[in-house]
Amino acid sequence: MATLQTYTVVGMAEDVSATIANISPTSTPFQSLIKSEKVHARTFEFMEDSIRAAGVNALVEGADASTITIGEPTLRSNTTQIIGEAFKVAATVDAIKTHGRAKETAYALAKTLKALKLDVEKAYIGVDQAVVAGNASTGRKMASASNMISTGLDAGSNATDALTEAKLLALHQTCYENGSDPSVLMVKPADASIVASFATASSRQRDIAASKTLTNAIEVLITPFGTVRVLINRSNLATVAFLIDPSMWKQAVLRPFTRTLLAKNGDADTHFVVGEVSLKHSNFGSCGKITGLS
Repeated sequence: MATLQTYTVVGMAEDVSATIANISPTSTPFQSLIKSEKVHARTFEFMEDSIRAAGVNALVEGADASTITIGEPTLRSNTTQIIGEAFKVAATVDAIKTHGRAKETAYALAKTLKALKLDVEKAYIGVDQAVVAGNASTGRKMASASNMISTGLDAGSNATDALTEAKLLALHQTCYENGSDPSVLMVKPADASIVASFATASSRQRDIAASKTLTNAIEVLITPFGTVRVLINRSNLATVAFLIDPSMWKQAVLRPFTRTLLAKNGDADTHFVVGEVSLKHSNFGSCGKITGLS
Protein backbone atom coordinates (compact mmCIF):
# COMPACT_ATOMS: atom_id res chain seq x y z
CA MET A 1 0.00 0.00 0.00
CA ALA A 2 1.35 3.43 -0.95
CA THR A 3 2.27 5.76 1.95
CA LEU A 4 0.84 9.25 1.87
CA GLN A 5 3.69 11.73 2.10
CA THR A 6 3.80 15.49 2.40
CA TYR A 7 5.07 15.74 -1.18
CA THR A 8 1.59 14.83 -2.46
CA VAL A 9 -0.62 16.41 0.18
CA VAL A 10 -2.88 19.16 -1.18
CA GLY A 11 -3.72 22.21 0.92
CA MET A 12 -0.84 22.21 3.41
CA ALA A 13 -0.72 25.41 5.44
CA GLU A 14 2.32 27.57 4.80
CA ASP A 15 4.68 28.42 7.64
CA VAL A 16 6.11 31.93 7.29
CA SER A 17 7.81 33.69 10.18
CA ALA A 18 6.11 36.83 11.48
CA THR A 19 9.55 38.44 11.78
CA ILE A 20 11.34 40.06 8.85
CA ALA A 21 15.12 39.96 9.31
CA ASN A 22 16.90 43.04 8.04
CA ILE A 23 20.60 43.55 8.81
CA SER A 24 21.11 46.65 6.68
CA PRO A 25 22.94 49.29 8.74
CA THR A 26 20.68 52.06 10.00
CA SER A 27 22.81 53.82 12.64
CA THR A 28 23.72 57.46 12.06
CA PRO A 29 26.34 58.30 14.73
CA PHE A 30 27.13 61.80 13.53
CA GLN A 31 23.48 62.92 13.53
CA SER A 32 23.05 61.34 16.97
CA LEU A 33 25.91 63.48 18.31
CA ILE A 34 24.67 66.88 17.23
CA LYS A 35 21.60 69.01 17.86
CA SER A 36 19.28 70.63 15.33
CA GLU A 37 18.38 74.22 14.65
CA LYS A 38 15.86 75.85 12.34
CA VAL A 39 17.06 77.93 9.38
CA HIS A 40 14.88 80.13 7.20
CA ALA A 41 16.70 80.38 3.87
CA ARG A 42 18.27 77.93 1.46
CA THR A 43 21.61 79.71 1.94
CA PHE A 44 22.15 80.58 5.59
CA GLU A 45 25.07 82.47 7.11
CA PHE A 46 26.84 82.48 10.44
CA MET A 47 29.93 84.13 11.90
CA GLU A 48 33.04 82.95 13.70
CA ASP A 49 35.64 85.03 15.47
CA SER A 50 38.88 84.79 17.42
CA ILE A 51 41.03 86.96 19.65
CA ARG A 52 44.63 87.90 18.91
CA ALA A 53 47.52 85.73 20.08
CA ALA A 54 49.02 86.44 23.49
CA GLY A 55 52.02 88.74 23.52
CA VAL A 56 54.48 90.37 25.91
CA ASN A 57 52.56 93.27 27.39
CA ALA A 58 54.56 95.69 29.57
CA LEU A 59 53.92 99.43 29.56
CA VAL A 60 56.16 102.09 31.00
CA GLU A 61 54.79 104.42 33.62
CA GLY A 62 52.81 107.21 32.08
CA ALA A 63 52.76 105.53 28.68
CA ASP A 64 50.45 106.90 26.01
CA ALA A 65 47.72 104.57 24.86
CA SER A 66 48.36 102.87 21.54
CA THR A 67 45.57 101.42 19.47
CA ILE A 68 45.37 98.14 17.63
CA THR A 69 43.38 96.98 14.64
CA ILE A 70 40.26 95.14 15.75
CA GLY A 71 39.74 91.99 13.70
CA GLU A 72 36.32 91.43 12.18
CA PRO A 73 34.42 88.14 12.40
CA THR A 74 34.57 85.71 9.48
CA LEU A 75 31.28 85.18 7.67
CA ARG A 76 30.54 81.55 6.86
CA SER A 77 27.64 80.01 4.97
CA ASN A 78 26.18 76.74 3.78
CA THR A 79 23.38 75.68 1.47
CA THR A 80 20.45 73.40 2.15
CA GLN A 81 20.12 70.16 0.23
CA ILE A 82 16.78 68.62 -0.74
CA ILE A 83 16.75 64.90 0.01
CA GLY A 84 13.77 62.78 -0.89
CA GLU A 85 12.40 59.55 -2.27
CA ALA A 86 9.03 58.34 -3.57
CA PHE A 87 7.38 54.93 -3.53
CA LYS A 88 4.15 53.64 -5.08
CA VAL A 89 1.87 50.98 -3.63
CA ALA A 90 -1.09 49.41 -5.43
CA ALA A 91 -4.36 49.54 -3.47
CA THR A 92 -4.65 45.76 -3.45
CA VAL A 93 -1.33 45.41 -1.64
CA ASP A 94 -2.69 47.06 1.52
CA ALA A 95 -5.88 45.01 1.29
CA ILE A 96 -4.25 41.58 1.33
CA LYS A 97 -2.92 39.82 4.41
CA THR A 98 0.89 39.84 4.67
CA HIS A 99 3.42 38.25 7.00
CA GLY A 100 5.65 40.33 9.23
CA ARG A 101 3.87 43.67 8.77
CA ALA A 102 0.32 44.91 9.11
CA LYS A 103 0.27 47.24 6.11
CA GLU A 104 2.73 47.36 3.26
CA THR A 105 2.53 51.15 3.00
CA ALA A 106 3.51 51.64 6.65
CA TYR A 107 6.37 49.18 6.27
CA ALA A 108 7.60 50.88 3.08
CA LEU A 109 7.41 54.30 4.76
CA ALA A 110 9.48 53.12 7.72
CA LYS A 111 12.15 51.72 5.39
CA THR A 112 12.19 54.90 3.31
CA LEU A 113 12.65 57.14 6.36
CA LYS A 114 15.58 55.03 7.56
CA ALA A 115 17.16 55.10 4.10
CA LEU A 116 16.81 58.88 3.84
CA LYS A 117 18.41 59.29 7.26
CA LEU A 118 21.38 57.32 5.94
CA ASP A 119 21.49 59.63 2.91
CA VAL A 120 21.68 62.63 5.26
CA GLU A 121 24.50 60.99 7.23
CA LYS A 122 26.40 60.39 4.00
CA ALA A 123 25.92 64.01 2.93
CA TYR A 124 27.21 65.20 6.31
CA ILE A 125 30.27 63.03 6.82
CA GLY A 126 30.47 60.37 4.11
CA VAL A 127 31.51 62.51 1.14
CA ASP A 128 34.04 65.27 0.50
CA GLN A 129 31.52 67.70 -0.92
CA ALA A 130 31.74 71.43 -1.59
CA VAL A 131 28.71 73.68 -1.88
CA VAL A 132 26.77 73.44 -5.14
CA ALA A 133 24.49 76.48 -5.46
CA GLY A 134 22.20 74.70 -7.89
CA ASN A 135 19.86 76.06 -10.52
CA ALA A 136 16.69 75.09 -12.36
CA SER A 137 18.31 71.87 -13.63
CA THR A 138 20.94 71.14 -10.93
CA GLY A 139 20.16 70.11 -7.38
CA ARG A 140 21.71 72.11 -4.56
CA LYS A 141 24.33 70.40 -2.39
CA MET A 142 25.56 71.34 1.07
CA ALA A 143 29.20 71.55 2.08
CA SER A 144 30.04 68.35 3.96
CA ALA A 145 31.91 68.21 7.27
CA SER A 146 35.26 67.67 5.57
CA ASN A 147 34.84 71.03 3.82
CA MET A 148 33.97 72.88 7.05
CA ILE A 149 37.12 72.07 9.06
CA SER A 150 40.19 74.27 8.68
CA THR A 151 42.51 72.32 11.01
CA GLY A 152 43.95 69.26 9.34
CA LEU A 153 46.97 67.00 8.92
CA ASP A 154 47.84 64.67 6.08
CA ALA A 155 48.26 61.02 7.04
CA GLY A 156 51.65 60.75 5.36
CA SER A 157 53.82 61.37 2.34
CA ASN A 158 51.97 59.01 0.00
CA ALA A 159 48.60 59.50 -1.67
CA THR A 160 47.05 57.36 1.06
CA ASP A 161 48.57 56.20 4.34
CA ALA A 162 47.38 54.37 7.44
CA LEU A 163 46.14 56.20 10.52
CA THR A 164 48.84 56.48 13.19
CA GLU A 165 48.83 57.41 16.85
CA ALA A 166 51.50 60.03 16.19
CA LYS A 167 49.30 61.81 13.65
CA LEU A 168 46.33 61.70 15.99
CA LEU A 169 48.38 63.19 18.84
CA ALA A 170 49.72 65.91 16.54
CA LEU A 171 46.21 66.84 15.44
CA HIS A 172 44.89 66.81 19.01
CA GLN A 173 47.76 69.10 20.04
CA THR A 174 46.98 71.52 17.22
CA CYS A 175 43.31 71.63 18.21
CA TYR A 176 44.29 72.25 21.83
CA GLU A 177 46.65 75.05 20.87
CA ASN A 178 43.85 76.60 18.81
CA GLY A 179 41.75 76.70 21.98
CA SER A 180 39.31 73.95 21.00
CA ASP A 181 38.32 70.86 22.95
CA PRO A 182 37.33 68.00 20.61
CA SER A 183 35.92 65.01 22.46
CA VAL A 184 35.08 62.47 19.73
CA LEU A 185 37.30 60.66 17.25
CA MET A 186 35.03 59.48 14.43
CA VAL A 187 36.53 56.85 12.12
CA LYS A 188 35.58 54.20 9.60
CA PRO A 189 35.50 50.56 10.83
CA ALA A 190 38.96 49.70 9.46
CA ASP A 191 40.51 52.62 11.33
CA ALA A 192 38.79 51.53 14.55
CA SER A 193 40.86 48.36 14.28
CA ILE A 194 44.00 50.47 13.91
CA VAL A 195 43.08 52.48 17.02
CA ALA A 196 42.59 49.19 18.90
CA SER A 197 46.17 48.27 18.01
CA PHE A 198 47.46 51.38 19.80
CA ALA A 199 47.09 49.42 23.06
CA THR A 200 49.64 46.80 21.96
CA ALA A 201 52.17 49.21 20.50
CA SER A 202 55.61 49.73 22.05
CA SER A 203 55.76 48.37 25.60
CA ARG A 204 52.04 48.53 26.34
CA GLN A 205 50.31 45.35 27.39
CA ARG A 206 46.82 44.06 27.92
CA ASP A 207 46.50 42.26 31.23
CA ILE A 208 43.76 39.65 30.90
CA ALA A 209 45.12 37.48 33.76
CA ALA A 210 42.61 34.69 34.44
CA SER A 211 39.77 36.40 32.62
CA LYS A 212 37.93 34.41 29.96
CA THR A 213 37.15 37.58 28.02
CA LEU A 214 39.63 39.18 25.64
CA THR A 215 38.82 42.82 24.95
CA ASN A 216 40.44 44.19 21.81
CA ALA A 217 38.93 47.63 21.46
CA ILE A 218 39.72 51.18 22.48
CA GLU A 219 36.65 53.20 23.43
CA VAL A 220 38.38 56.12 25.15
CA LEU A 221 41.75 57.73 24.44
CA ILE A 222 43.34 59.95 27.06
CA THR A 223 46.06 62.10 25.54
CA PRO A 224 48.06 64.98 27.07
CA PHE A 225 45.49 67.28 25.44
CA GLY A 226 42.26 65.76 26.71
CA THR A 227 39.96 62.75 26.63
CA VAL A 228 38.56 61.50 23.35
CA ARG A 229 35.82 58.94 22.77
CA VAL A 230 36.33 56.65 19.77
CA LEU A 231 33.19 56.34 17.64
CA ILE A 232 32.85 54.07 14.62
CA ASN A 233 30.75 55.30 11.73
CA ARG A 234 29.94 53.02 8.79
CA SER A 235 29.17 56.12 6.71
CA ASN A 236 32.45 57.86 7.54
CA LEU A 237 34.46 59.23 4.62
CA ALA A 238 37.04 56.49 4.01
CA THR A 239 40.03 58.80 3.58
CA VAL A 240 39.40 61.01 6.65
CA ALA A 241 39.36 60.63 10.43
CA PHE A 242 37.50 63.39 12.27
CA LEU A 243 38.34 64.87 15.67
CA ILE A 244 35.07 66.50 16.66
CA ASP A 245 33.59 68.78 19.28
CA PRO A 246 29.87 67.89 18.92
CA SER A 247 28.74 71.13 20.58
CA MET A 248 30.11 73.10 17.63
CA TRP A 249 27.93 71.38 15.02
CA LYS A 250 24.24 71.76 14.21
CA GLN A 251 21.90 69.99 11.83
CA ALA A 252 20.29 72.91 10.00
CA VAL A 253 16.67 72.19 9.06
CA LEU A 254 14.80 74.29 6.51
CA ARG A 255 12.06 71.68 6.01
CA PRO A 256 11.72 68.60 8.24
CA PHE A 257 11.07 65.30 6.51
CA THR A 258 7.40 64.85 5.70
CA ARG A 259 5.33 62.48 3.61
CA THR A 260 3.05 63.84 0.89
CA LEU A 261 0.43 61.74 -0.87
CA LEU A 262 0.71 62.73 -4.52
CA ALA A 263 -2.22 63.13 -6.87
CA LYS A 264 -3.93 59.81 -7.55
CA ASN A 265 -4.13 58.81 -11.19
CA GLY A 266 -5.02 55.14 -10.88
CA ASP A 267 -5.47 52.22 -8.51
CA ALA A 268 -2.31 53.00 -6.52
CA ASP A 269 -0.99 55.56 -4.07
CA THR A 270 2.28 57.43 -4.59
CA HIS A 271 4.01 58.65 -1.44
CA PHE A 272 6.75 61.28 -1.61
CA VAL A 273 9.01 61.70 1.43
CA VAL A 274 11.19 64.80 1.30
CA GLY A 275 13.09 67.17 3.56
CA GLU A 276 15.60 69.99 3.20
CA VAL A 277 18.58 70.08 5.53
CA SER A 278 22.16 71.26 5.81
CA LEU A 279 25.10 71.35 8.19
CA LYS A 280 26.51 74.16 10.34
CA HIS A 281 29.95 74.22 11.94
CA SER A 282 30.04 77.22 14.27
CA ASN A 283 33.83 77.65 14.06
CA PHE A 284 35.88 75.94 11.36
CA GLY A 285 38.92 75.80 13.65
CA SER A 286 37.20 73.97 16.53
CA CYS A 287 37.63 70.48 15.09
CA GLY A 288 40.30 68.63 13.16
CA LYS A 289 40.74 66.04 10.43
CA ILE A 290 43.41 63.61 9.30
CA THR A 291 43.24 63.31 5.53
CA GLY A 292 44.79 60.97 2.98
CA LEU A 293 43.98 57.76 4.85
CA SER A 294 44.19 54.41 3.16
